[in-house]
Amino acid sequence: MAVPKRRISKQRKRLRNTAKGAPVTALQKCPQCQAIKRPHHVCAECGYYGGKQRVAAKGA
Repeated sequence: MAVPKRRISKQRKRLRNTAKGAPVTALQKCPQCQAIKRPHHVCAECGYYGGKQRVAAKGA
């Protein structure tokens, strides 16, 4: 079984872990109402997806 020969310093451990951050969420404009939404999701403002009304609009 592998056993570390020396203790890993806090700095070395933190430098290695800096790349493990959460990925940035992609956002795009809705083609109907220009609101910001996630790609491949129904727009929360107007309820459109793929050029068709899928759910009731938020304000209605």
